[in-house]
Amino acid sequence: MTVSTDKPSIFDADLPVLNYDVTDTPQEIYPQFRAAQRVAPIALGPVGPEVLSYELARTVLGDPRFGIPPGIHLTAHGVTSGELWERVVRSILCMEGAEHRRLRSLVSRAFTPRATARMDETIHAVINELADAVVAEGGCEFVEEIARPYPIPVICALLGAPRQDWQLFSKWAEDIFKIVSFDCNLAEEEPKVLKAWDAFDEYIDGMITDRRKSLTDDLLSELIRAEDRGDRLDAGEVRMLAFSILLAGTDTTRTQLGASMQVLCEHPEQWALLRDRPELGMNAVEETMRHSPSMCSTLRSVTDDVTVGDYTFPAGTFIIVNTYAANRDPSIYDDPTRFDITRNDPPPILTFGGGAHYCLGANLARRELSEALKILAHRLPHPRCTETPPWRPLLGMSGPTRLPLEFDRSDAAV
Repeated sequence: MTVSTDKPSIFDADLPVLNYDVTDTPQEIYPQFRAAQRVAPIALGPVGPEVLSYELARTVLGDPRFGIPPGIHLTAHGVTSGELWERVVRSILCMEGAEHRRLRSLVSRAFTPRATARMDETIHAVINELADAVVAEGGCEFVEEIARPYPIPVICALLGAPRQDWQLFSKWAEDIFKIVSFDCNLAEEEPKVLKAWDAFDEYIDGMITDRRKSLTDDLLSELIRAEDRGDRLDAGEVRMLAFSILLAGTDTTRTQLGASMQVLCEHPEQWALLRDRPELGMNAVEETMRHSPSMCSTLRSVTDDVTVGDYTFPAGTFIIVNTYAANRDPSIYDDPTRFDITRNDPPPILTFGGGAHYCLGANLARRELSEALKILAHRLPHPRCTETPPWRPLLGMSGPTRLPLEFDRSDAAV
């Protein structure tokens, strides 16, 4: 797209207006997105401008002038200073510029497809154990019994924590995740969050000390090995990255597994196709994350006036990059509401972000989801939802809060 300086402000460009409540789900709001996309690539939503088109969303995500507002989840809770604020904004999740590029270059090799493939044995063991607990029942509450407990053991094994300590991580995670939750009063919960964070850091520090004496093949050892032209991560950076991996890689996988399972249940012919053709596992992940993502948007802001294409974003503007709408842009995806895990060479989904902040753990997340769905396609025959699953709102982490399922028991344990 061309950059100019004489284009109107997005607030003066007669853009379509979205009238939805911030508690509404993606499915409830989608007709408004579709109608607005026919008029312009941007619309004015209840909390600010929303980028709706695929091309403009990809441009904004890849343009370093559009930064991530530091501590945005904390700000929403009224937390704008103090120890928790300082810790969060110093993490890689909020970094920009040279330091962010440095850390990413040092750790990126630990997240290549080849590196994450070594997690398959753990992934298979964890998802099969979860399936073992429900197959004889002919039904389960999928979110609580499978999706929720699934990611923590995988991340623990990734870091190199022994199995007997997985429950410790799960306990700490419940408190730490209040940072990105809108279901609590974070100001009141801050002492509990910091206590859990301190316990996690102390545990990781012990692991770092052990690994420096004897490196293994886990991620923590890879972070210690990481080197770029003589530059290495110090212990504090390794600890911070381990925390960021726990925070960024748990709830996202949980909620997406639930969302992916729901849409596959609603399309039984696609579930059967995945069962019979497991090589479609990665396709199934891409299509479920395009059609029914648990992460529907990401925030960006500009410190100076920025003009992209036909519009100027004034300094100080908070922008919602609506990846839910962009991933259903009819100018990019043929029949975008159709769910089809055999789509031929679709353009890359935007759910993992883009540019400098493209999700570092995208390869691991894809693998976790793909392997889980392939195994469940064999373990849970003919699954069907027994009620309309309730979803969290579009903004923030979305996805089903409950997913009660029934499935056939005859060959469920095969």
